[in-house]
Amino acid sequence: MSLGREIDHWGTNPGDAIDAALSAIESSLHDLLASDPVYWRTDQKKDFLEWLEKIQAQQAALKLRVLAAAGDIAEETGAKDASGWMRTELLVDKAVARSQIKLAAAVAKYERVSAGLAAGVVSQDKARVITQALDAIEADPAASTEDLSLAEKLLVDHATRLTANELRIVGKRILSEIDPDRFEAVEAKALQREEELAARRTFFASRDNGDGTVDIQARVSRAVGVRLRTILDSLAQPRKISAEDKGIKAPYDRLLGQAFAHVIETYDVDQLPRHGGHATTVFITMSVEDLRNDLGTAALGFDGDQITAAEARRLACNADLIPVVLGTDSEILDLGRTARLAHPIQHRALRLRDQGCQAEDCDAPAAWTEAHHLKPWSEGGRTDLENMVLLCGSDHRRIHDPNYGYERLPDGRIRFTRRT
Repeated sequence: MSLGREIDHWGTNPGDAIDAALSAIESSLHDLLASDPVYWRTDQKKDFLEWLEKIQAQQAALKLRVLAAAGDIAEETGAKDASGWMRTELLVDKAVARSQIKLAAAVAKYERVSAGLAAGVVSQDKARVITQALDAIEADPAASTEDLSLAEKLLVDHATRLTANELRIVGKRILSEIDPDRFEAVEAKALQREEELAARRTFFASRDNGDGTVDIQARVSRAVGVRLRTILDSLAQPRKISAEDKGIKAPYDRLLGQAFAHVIETYDVDQLPRHGGHATTVFITMSVEDLRNDLGTAALGFDGDQITAAEARRLACNADLIPVVLGTDSEILDLGRTARLAHPIQHRALRLRDQGCQAEDCDAPAAWTEAHHLKPWSEGGRTDLENMVLLCGSDHRRIHDPNYGYERLPDGRIRFTRRT
């Protein structure tokens, strides 16, 4: 590839020098690609990655400079900007190309950001964050030219110590760092507007897939999202470590999903709104035969959605469910009482006694467990400590699964066997 040999109006041929520089870069990359990093020393790998990070920032600086001066490409192609040519010739998606051209124009406005890129101390991601913050300051009627210049200096300095995400947070309050007395009230109002917008954009939607699963999509405020992810990580991480210790590799997104299900299933129903003097309750309707048998189905709620009898029994162990048991003529034989649920004091006593999941092959701690009735409620089992045992969510499902049998060992542990 050649950059052309035309003589410019200065009587020189810069294409020769550019071709030579690009050829040297290409040759160096070819030499590096011919080397196998497996045989590199650790310090060589560290030095290489550090240098490459700097070189990538410098490469981005050079590319953005060219894009900022690419108006002649747009004129030649008849496009609004060079993105059309990039889409056709370089096969870059137009939205991506326009984003790069927009960043090129923004970087060209701010000398310190441009210099930071050229020096390799500001990455392209950080340059985008800084220019966005500076554009917002430029549009702020309360900010002066001096504020803008100082903010640019501070953000470029912060970029040498912070990640792009951390820099984005700092960028939102950089004016308060410059002049707290003048900008704290402005920042508070901006934060209030952001929170109000988040509240208006919050939603929850679910779709039944018809295969026993439900897809959930939601948008919440950043504060709620971070808190939820922290809760899920705190539940999923120990399970990940426990599985790895046993040589099992479980996808982390699945562990997060299981953690989310655990949060829902163990939610304190006493915190729910009350309707007609009673806490919000889910009804499960099924025949007494199905309740007592290993096989069968149950209707969840009032819409008739079907779940297995085993799943109904499992849910009945630790959720505020009222099993409405029907006779052969659909008359109500027994309306179960929520008093059959383990009282919080009983659950704490179970945690002290069992210390964790009582499945023989499980070491899940007590915090992950649910109280299970050894003699089912449907067979007259009582809600007392002698009839209850702690099981993690996975083993709780297994003990209600008709494909498994189990026995209670002398030490109180549960041994599962697969039925044939």
